[in-house]
Amino acid sequence: MKDQLIVVAGGGGFIGGHLIADFRRQGFTRIRSVDVKPFDEWYQHFDDVENLQLDLQDKEAAYQACDGAADVYQLAADMGGMGFIESNKALCMLSVLTNTNMIRAAKDQGVSRYFYSSSACVYAADKQTSEDVVALKEADAYPAMPEDGYGWEKLFSERMCRHFREDFGMYTRVARFHNVYGELGTWDGGREKAPAAVCRKVIDAKVSGKHEIQIWGDGHQTRSFMYIDDCLEGIQRLMASDVLEPINLGSDELVTINQLVDIVEDIAEIKLERNYKLDAPKGVNGRNSDNTMILDRLGWEPSTRLRDGMAKTYAWILQQYMTRLEGGDVVL
Repeated sequence: MKDQLIVVAGGGGFIGGHLIADFRRQGFTRIRSVDVKPFDEWYQHFDDVENLQLDLQDKEAAYQACDGAADVYQLAADMGGMGFIESNKALCMLSVLTNTNMIRAAKDQGVSRYFYSSSACVYAADKQTSEDVVALKEADAYPAMPEDGYGWEKLFSERMCRHFREDFGMYTRVARFHNVYGELGTWDGGREKAPAAVCRKVIDAKVSGKHEIQIWGDGHQTRSFMYIDDCLEGIQRLMASDVLEPINLGSDELVTINQLVDIVEDIAEIKLERNYKLDAPKGVNGRNSDNTMILDRLGWEPSTRLRDGMAKTYAWILQQYMTRLEGGDVVL
């Protein structure tokens, strides 16, 4: 099986780059990485991989991407952290073109297995109004009231996977990611998520000597965060499983944003004055992953402690920050 062609759409991105690196470590010899970004903007780039710069919102490009593939991992999307998705709803919705083209191309070209990366943003907003949130079960996506823009597009694309499976017999698997973080990802520029943003802000405060940090919202909003290694293992376990319906892929270690800052301050060995920007995008008040289904169906769940994953992430962002300060090239 390791000589069959694997296609990773969004391979120049954070999760896609790590997924390709993991496949290479396992000895897979035919990998195609596809991304819309210029090659010099890819987070990870491998010379022994077939690298294609294609806009998958174009139908012909999607067919080129899927040509000859056994497995397709559809991670490509226009997305970012809460600041980005709340300000770019139309752009996020346009990812439906990518998902439509890719699943149609996969069907027409006889792809054996198709993975789609959905998001916890599909969950109904009225289930996430309190910081003391009840962990979200898969059924909580309906009745539908997802995150405007990004969440609606993800939920629609989940339904496409379902109906292509039911109507055409496609092998489709769908995971709802909960806040993936780690090294070799976006940490500055507006698309970064909370873990990377907090690391950068703490480093900036420490390096500048201005010992204060701005926090979006009141800091009481709650989230869980999944380390990239757990994400990679979950994707591959799910792809090999008999789980037909969308499933949570996330940690159930719930923290407030204030507690996330506490963790990074502890790693950095510094204490900062906190300034709260109450009018900044903050998303829902509370969100956590209920892992009952993944434990039952896969006998596994993400297990990396937030403190451990954040220590690795902080160290990498610190190295990137200092390299940029010295005028070197960095991953943003």
